[in-house]
Amino acid sequence: MVSTAVVRGTAVAAALVSLLAVPAHATPLEPGTTRAEVAAAAAAAPDMAGLRNTLRAATRQGAPGAMARLDDHGSVQWAAVGVADRGTGRVLSNADRFRIGSVTKIFSAVVLLQLADEKKLALDAPVNRYLPGLLPDDRITVRHVLSHRSGLHDYTNEMFARTVPGFEAVRNKVFTYRQLVNRSLSKPRTTAPGGPYSYSNTNFIVAGMLIEKLTGHAVSTEYQNRIIDPLELSDTFYVHPGTKIPGRHARGYLTPDTAGGALVDATEQTVSWAQSAGAVISSTRDLNTFLSALLGGRLTSRAQLAQMQRWVPAGSAQAYGLGLRRRDLSCGVSVYGHTGAVQGYYSYAFASKDGKRAFSALANASNSGTVHTTMLGSLDSAFCGKQTKKSRGTARSADPQEDSEPGKAPARP
Repeated sequence: MVSTAVVRGTAVAAALVSLLAVPAHATPLEPGTTRAEVAAAAAAAPDMAGLRNTLRAATRQGAPGAMARLDDHGSVQWAAVGVADRGTGRVLSNADRFRIGSVTKIFSAVVLLQLADEKKLALDAPVNRYLPGLLPDDRITVRHVLSHRSGLHDYTNEMFARTVPGFEAVRNKVFTYRQLVNRSLSKPRTTAPGGPYSYSNTNFIVAGMLIEKLTGHAVSTEYQNRIIDPLELSDTFYVHPGTKIPGRHARGYLTPDTAGGALVDATEQTVSWAQSAGAVISSTRDLNTFLSALLGGRLTSRAQLAQMQRWVPAGSAQAYGLGLRRRDLSCGVSVYGHTGAVQGYYSYAFASKDGKRAFSALANASNSGTVHTTMLGSLDSAFCGKQTKKSRGTARSADPQEDSEPGKAPARP
């Protein structure tokens, strides 16, 4: 089943004019691409037919359902295919909440950047200044942690070396932050502090510890007071160590490592293995509201938003800032946000440079590199439109360092 909707603003003509005026933020031109093509792609209307085809493809590849929502200058468009619950057959809807995995990292980074605005934190100060003795190297700074350049080993590599058994071992377990950090420190570091980007959930466990130390409050309280309440995100929650998703939600299904194995319903879990690295629950509507506010300058000062967008290379057609990923699409347009996964859910949340075009998507499956790569193609439909077919025409494949889920096929949350 396919459901779609378009909700227009008060004046269709005005909305169309504003859509065509979306400013382009183009990356360096790819060979064979002209500046005119880049500008045209940046202003292109979304390709909703292409988006629906992408969602359908994800369900053919094993996702029970897939959905997406686009907020663009007062216009809202959405699409959903498949089911939210394999047991009851209930169809998936953009009203459904879901686990957002590593999109949580943007929430954690925003809180720390707000603390930097409040002069309670210096990005280039050693983590050990605020958490004495936590890390074995005083050269590791807050900036290194937020940009995945600390060299701290990702403890989830061993935790989920076998996807389903690894998940079942932790789905009801409650960890302390220090227990997770200690798992990382038992392994050699991957780079020297300030070295190349090397994705690690440990970094954002440290970020959670910094938030709690500097504020005296749980991360849930800081998310609520600094982001959720001010933006009126009614579908966004941090329930750790609770295991249930409040209200109407999509169930999440984990794909076993063995081909043809039965999907595992992974909906209920503590997500304690991720916490401030990946345990937030939200909806497509709330994620678009959040990214629009962030990139529109409503959550941090202009100076801190600029710090968030100091990019380092992070794989093919990607760069990483401070808790924020830049993806460079097939048409030359760049979008800003994060991908994420937690067992049972692949999520995608990106926006234009100014935040005025925001897009979120979900497939309620995980540990499937095929589904993940297919869903990445939804970004081209949302931001490049039909022009994509005239030029590159294909979605970029997932990079090995891309943050998806703990498991075998792109593997981090």
